[in-house]
Amino acid sequence: MDYKPYSPEWHRKRYLKEALDAYFDDYVEVDTIYTDIMDILNDKMVASLDEYKKLDDLYSRFNA
Repeated sequence: MDYKPYSPEWHRKRYLKEALDAYFDDYVEVDTIYTDIMDILNDKMVASLDEYKKLDDLYSRFNA
């Protein structure tokens, strides 16, 4: 999918392409690329769950 040049979507896709190109330029194994992506997604998920728990606790204290 092509995005309008210099739009936020265009920049995100460009950054992702540059990151993947760095892996391929360094001849990193596909399994390592996959593992790194999954690690990043897992870290994001854990951080999001922690944030949710904090907000839920705050909400519960005021709406008990």
